[in-house]
Amino acid sequence: MKPTVTIRPARRDDCPDILEIYNEAVLNSTASYDYEPSTLERRIEWFDSHRQGNYAIWVAEKESGQAGHRVVGWSSLNPYHDRPGYRFTAGNSIYVAPGWRGQGLGNQLIPPLITSARERGLHAIIAVIDAGNEVSLRLHARHGFERVAYFREVGFKFGRWLDVIDMQLLL
Repeated sequence: MKPTVTIRPARRDDCPDILEIYNEAVLNSTASYDYEPSTLERRIEWFDSHRQGNYAIWVAEKESGQAGHRVVGWSSLNPYHDRPGYRFTAGNSIYVAPGWRGQGLGNQLIPPLITSARERGLHAIIAVIDAGNEVSLRLHARHGFERVAYFREVGFKFGRWLDVIDMQLLL
């Protein structure tokens, strides 16, 4: 039986769980090209700047009776570039806690991002994905994102060069 989650807008007090999920990905995957875990202070600054800039953050919250952390996945819209000509484009991020992957949380976390982007008046969402992350590539394709670029050996992590695929959804 699939666990039940509620998708809701993130709150500031979700930052510790969001941070833990992100830091696990930093240390154990190429979903992020960061090398070092972040701090709670930096994650709260990230949250506050997203709120100020009207960039949505959503969380998957599990039922209260289930063990472990309350938030088991999150997604966000992010500034694409800081130049004014890019103000109608956002990037996106989706992270799911270990043990919750493969249970459809990504499929639940993308639609509210798309809705939020439309409500904000955005024109495009860009997903920058490690070329080896087949799960994320398929997830984004299921929601209408199209592959628009393939960059060879632009990232370096875990002692090897990594390729990146950009996928785009025009709203």
